[in-house]
This record gives sequence, structure tokens and C-alpha cells, in this order.
Amino acid sequence: MIRRRLPQLFWLTVVWVLLWGTFSPATIVGGIVVAALVTWLFPMPLMPDPVPFRPLRLLALAGFLAADLLRSAGDIAWQTVRHGPRARAGIVAAPLVSDSAHAVALLAGSVALTPGSYVLQIDRVHGTFWVYTLGIRSESDVERIRRAMLVTQRNVIAAVGTPAELAACDRGLAAAERTGRTR
Repeated sequence: MIRRRLPQLFWLTVVWVLLWGTFSPATIVGGIVVAALVTWLFPMPLMPDPVPFRPLRLLALAGFLAADLLRSAGDIAWQTVRHGPRARAGIVAAPLVSDSAHAVALLAGSVALTPGSYVLQIDRVHGTFWVYTLGIRSESDVERIRRAMLVTQRNVIAAVGTPAELAACDRGLAAAERTGRTR
């Protein structure tokens, strides 16, 4: 039980030290004491499925998100220059492959980091999430967004998901390639 709380104690201590702005033994010990008190007084429920630690996959995800950020910023700039106030946006329903809370939260955060898009709603029961995005002018743009969401999910799931979720995402991408659609 205590072993599963160690990451929480560690990160609470890190936040304490960062808030104080000094890296001294007294600050660290104070952070450990405060973290232990907070963890004891306000216990968070333990996650049923621990987040896997895959540093290379997390690094690959960070690289993917950085490249996606730059590409999306360029797309938004081009939409603004080309269409100005007539730039169009829309809401796209995309398939949600993962059911784990940490993968879905990381996916929503990853989409929110992308300029011009964010997740409006997540329906884990029906396996769908809705994304608001700029630059939709045709059905092919809608399919492009769905495929981009599957690619983002695949990168997130490769970093923090299960092998079964990764296989499901690969099947979704393969189906999208075969049919030209991701629904």
C-alpha cells in the first residue's frame, strides 16, 4: 500500500520544493512531511491499472506532439491568411480506442495542445470523442481529422496503453487505409 503511494509522495514533495523556490534539506524534509500529511488526510483512490513506464515511447510521444504542434500552427496560420474571417471549423466524431482513464486524459491533453483543436466531449461508453477543429471545408477534411485522431491515439497508447489497445488502434488505422474512412 505504501509502495503504491510513493509516486504521489514524490510528486507532492517536488511541488512543495518548487513552490518554495529553494532546494535545501529543510525544504525537502518539510515537503516530505507535508506530502505524507496530505496523503494521509486526503487519500486519493489508487488507480486500478498502473501507468506503464516506457521512457522511449514517452520520448517518441513528446517528439510527435512537438512536430504536430509545429504542423498545426502552420496550418492555422495558412487558414487565417487564406480565408481570414471566413475560415471554417467543425465538430468531428472520432473513434475512441482506449478505455483507460490515463490514456484518455493524455489523449485529450494532446489534442488540446494542438493549435486549432480541442476535445469537446468524451463518450467512453460508446467509444467516441468529439473534436472541434479549424480547417474543415469538405468530407475529405473530416476523414483527415479522424485519421489524425487515430494516429494521435496510437502514439498515446504506445506510450501508456496496453498491447490490446495498441492492436485495436492499428486495426482502426488499417481499416481507414483500406476504405478511406475511419468510421
